[in-house]
Amino acid sequence: MSPNSNPFLRGYQNLRIERTLCITYEDDCPPAWRPLHPSQAHLPDEQVALFPCIFNNDFALITEGQDIPENLEVLQYQSEGVVRTVVHAISGEDFGQPAHVGDTYSEEAAREVVRRLSFETGFYSRCWEISSAHLTPEAGRFLAELADIATPSAFLFVAFRIPYSPAIGVKLIATPWTDANLQHVEGIFAEQLRQEHRAKGMPESLVEALHLAALADVRMLVFDADAPVLDGLPLHDDE
Repeated sequence: MSPNSNPFLRGYQNLRIERTLCITYEDDCPPAWRPLHPSQAHLPDEQVALFPCIFNNDFALITEGQDIPENLEVLQYQSEGVVRTVVHAISGEDFGQPAHVGDTYSEEAAREVVRRLSFETGFYSRCWEISSAHLTPEAGRFLAELADIATPSAFLFVAFRIPYSPAIGVKLIATPWTDANLQHVEGIFAEQLRQEHRAKGMPESLVEALHLAALADVRMLVFDADAPVLDGLPLHDDE
């Protein structure tokens, strides 16, 4: 099956990062964009940016402070210039077609963009599966009890059990839980809903997890002891 025929595909596929150099040379010539020659791929950005270089149609080589083997083919048809900046370009595929996603000015920033755009195993769009260790034991019991009864409609979520599994799912309603959306849909503010949950005895770890998820417009949330933990959300498995 080709990527174009799969309706379940979301976002970009095959994301990759390529470090490219913006090189200026002769007067009135537009900048040239080249990758470093593989023999210098190990050089950090700070040993590349603002350094003189030679380049051809395919690669660039930093000349200052670097030993360049005489047999490199790039020397046979070189131009001289200066690396003005180093760019970490992010590219990928969009339904099988090449796509330029964007540019960053450090490898760390580029990797963070790729991480945010990637659909990691266990984390899918508006349906998330996270570790039940993000809930205190008290909160886990509270959620399990809600799953066994008719969850009050004023809670704006429905808890349910998953057959043949200890995991518990939550269907969030009227997301995102922002003041603007809740005022439009329910005529309440986000803080009012939070206080309503607390007034009904909901443990704070569950309040926090549900409200953060709903604020991000998550619709389905599954708590499972075997699911991955979510970076940035507190853990309570040792309580």
